Amino acid sequence: MYLGTLHHIAIIGSNLEKSLHFYRDILGFRVIAQNYRQDKDDYKIDLRLGEIVLELFIVKNAPLRVTSPEAQGLRHLAFKVDSVDETVKELQSLGVQCEPIRLDTYTHKKMTFFFDPDRLPLEIHE
Repeated sequence: MYLGTLHHIAIIGSNLEKSLHFYRDILGFRVIAQNYRQDKDDYKIDLRLGEIVLELFIVKNAPLRVTSPEAQGLRHLAFKVDSVDETVKELQSLGVQCEPIRLDTYTHKKMTFFFDPDRLPLEIHE
């Protein structure tokens, strides 16, 4: 079996404006499609940044994550960056709180976490 690379990552958010601001304006994703799905009463927004494709679903009254990030299912999304220090400075200048930078126990590379508007944990890792 050949699976190739990831096709996309799907995220459920609760607020269209806040999620678009975060993923588009702060992280730099480009909206490639945005649709209101009347049958589901939600929005589906496709975003792209380089080779990364996100499907962002905005769902009213979606249940909150039980714990962060230790609930079953998707634990977090991790983005490879050239410099965690510089990326943290840039995120903080845009109003995004980041956890303290630490070294990955196994790779010994710098990494840290920050969160989207719905508290989905996102990681940056060298």
